[in-house]
Amino acid sequence: MSESQLYFLLAFLAYLLVMILVSWLVSRKQQNASDYLLAGRKVPLLLTLGTTVATMVGTGSSMGAVGFAYSNGWAGALYGLGGAAGILLLAWLFAPARQQAFTTMSEELASYVGNHHVVENTLAIMIYAASIGWLGAHLIGGSMYLSWLTDLTAFQAKLLIGAGLSVFIILGGYSAVIWTDALQAIVLFIGFMLMAYFSVQYVGGFEAVNSSELVFEQGIFSFNNVGLLPALSMFLAVLVGVLATPSFRQRIYAADSVKTIRRSFLISGILYLFFALLPALIGISAYVINAQLDNAAYAFPYLALEVLPIMLGGFILLAGISATLSSASSDAIAGVSVLMSDLFSAFSTQTQSAKQQLLCSRVAMLLTILIALLLALWSDNIVSYITKMISILMSGLCVMGLLGRFWQTYTWQGALATLFGGALAGIVVGANSQWLAFFGNPIIPSVFSALSLGVLVSLLTKTHNDESITVANETNIGEQSS
Repeated sequence: MSESQLYFLLAFLAYLLVMILVSWLVSRKQQNASDYLLAGRKVPLLLTLGTTVATMVGTGSSMGAVGFAYSNGWAGALYGLGGAAGILLLAWLFAPARQQAFTTMSEELASYVGNHHVVENTLAIMIYAASIGWLGAHLIGGSMYLSWLTDLTAFQAKLLIGAGLSVFIILGGYSAVIWTDALQAIVLFIGFMLMAYFSVQYVGGFEAVNSSELVFEQGIFSFNNVGLLPALSMFLAVLVGVLATPSFRQRIYAADSVKTIRRSFLISGILYLFFALLPALIGISAYVINAQLDNAAYAFPYLALEVLPIMLGGFILLAGISATLSSASSDAIAGVSVLMSDLFSAFSTQTQSAKQQLLCSRVAMLLTILIALLLALWSDNIVSYITKMISILMSGLCVMGLLGRFWQTYTWQGALATLFGGALAGIVVGANSQWLAFFGNPIIPSVFSALSLGVLVSLLTKTHNDESITVANETNIGEQSS
């Protein structure tokens, strides 16, 4: 390890210590599981905005979008555009869920179909799996940054990232997440703007970027590179991911009011529209400088360490690690909320004290991070990991949320068809290389399958459900008369 790499490792460890200190300070005020998982449902506007922005500028937006732009030009901006559309729709459609005092996304979605126990349990399992999937993606991204920064092996970097995250989040919970996210959001935007500016200047200005072979005459958002349908698939995958990601719902449940949520999500969406171009600029610049990288996901750390001044590059990579850790901590909290509120309570009949609930939440957090770390050790492709996970686990959640929120004919049987139909289509298309190449990723057939099966099964079972309710009511009336 060189002197500069040792310096970066020490800087990262110092950064972790600061996060842990903040976590310890806020942990002293925690009295129960609600404080640990939802910050007492009193998160104000500025903190809600900070944690939302920091989570959106996470692994996918930094390493994933930059790598996609390195391979496909301006198509890298589709990640940011999809994310902005998703957060704006989330503010418009689902912010009122705060009025219902939900604790988890599975609780919210199950309420749309009468809180049927089969749907509740299925949702809890799928949402917990989705949270672990997102957490694993962020661990992969953070370890790739750290590996480039310090020359640690990928395995060592993943273990260090996982250990640091564990101490930070187990100690402080959601209160620590929102406070550190607010600070990280500032670092992230400064870091990415500096990276984009210096990268473009290094290659000779914006004209050099826009005239490169990766971009020149490739159409709007360089769709000729990826194809119109795959480009649409990328945009839709990110949009669906935001609408169905449990960590964004966690912000709705934890905020102090519906007004706070809508304002923070609106500002976040506008900021993200601006941010969308930055990863694309960085990725294209990396291609202009070196078109022979073995892995497109390394475009961001390559620029930071090989092109920029060493101190600036190190700062920007630390900003990238900050992005992954802020997103990872939010998804970990969302997963543990489901594990404790939905899964654990379904199998436990014992009443726990506030201190016991807090202890169990921290133990559940450790278990969740360990599972995600094991999954992260098996993969190193960020974009593929995220888009396949969204198609399999989250397309059904997104469709169920929309149908349940706005269609009164939706039934619990239709909800199950939505969830399993979306997952099955994602698996089938993802396993077929020709179909996958045609669509770009499985999100379009997955959403279509979830929607069509949900509507069809609901229409078929609505009459049966109404008849069952009528028979039950007549039976009750007869019993009361006798």
